[in-house]
Amino acid sequence: MKKILITGAAGQLGRALAKEYKSEDVLLVLTEAVACDGMEVMDITDPDAVSTICEKHKPDVIINCAAATNVDGCEADEAGAYRINAEGVHNLAMMASEFGSKFFQISTDYVFSGSADEPYLEDDTPDPVSAYGRTKLAGEREALMCCSRTFLIRTEWLYGEGHNFVRTMLKLAESRDEVSVVDDQIGSPTSAKELARLIHYLEGTENFGIYHGTCRGQCSWADLAETVFEITGKAVRVERISSEEYKKRNPKSAFRPAYSVLSHDRLDRLDPPFVMKEWRDALEEYLK
Repeated sequence: MKKILITGAAGQLGRALAKEYKSEDVLLVLTEAVACDGMEVMDITDPDAVSTICEKHKPDVIINCAAATNVDGCEADEAGAYRINAEGVHNLAMMASEFGSKFFQISTDYVFSGSADEPYLEDDTPDPVSAYGRTKLAGEREALMCCSRTFLIRTEWLYGEGHNFVRTMLKLAESRDEVSVVDDQIGSPTSAKELARLIHYLEGTENFGIYHGTCRGQCSWADLAETVFEITGKAVRVERISSEEYKKRNPKSAFRPAYSVLSHDRLDRLDPPFVMKEWRDALEEYLK
């Protein structure tokens, strides 16, 4: 049986992976905070801690779902974000290389500026404009430099079990009949379940490299909110506002890319191609 080591296992993708792998492989689940539900604790920013766990379990696959993902928080403490998003990745990738493990690093659309007008290809030059994007790009480079058996997957607008935009909208619908949502940021809402399915598929191959793993299609945050309310039958009106207006209302918020749609070129060129669900179909499955 394969040993699958997952960091950030209490997060949205970690939980989705636990379900995806449950019936097939030994699953070693780790969290970086407080041990719960049988999880072990590991601080990925501590090289000794990472080495100890890897020496103990000798994983065949390491899937790193741990990250500092609070965009505004990263802007306020870029050094702290760097420790998790770059130095932590270095520690894990070095151990993956030492044990010959396959290594999955999950990255983000924020490594791009968002100034494009067509989907970003996997080999387009990154140009992050936020602390979150800069630290995640540093993590990408650590993963690819330290471990030749790396799958680097960029994703975006993720939702699953845990805190996310979709659940925030549903929570607001309990007490409001109108919400204000940005309408000039475009991306691809992505189900953690679909991303876990992609990771499981790639894990069975030797096709290492960079992939864009998002659900198909694109929309704005306001479109997504309206679709959530439509599917769930909530009588909530969406006030469509600009990023500029949002910034006025939330002056401490970090920059968000205006256009962050990612091309699936590399997935389309696999034999056979791997196709993730359309974003609305995946959202309906999640909500039902």
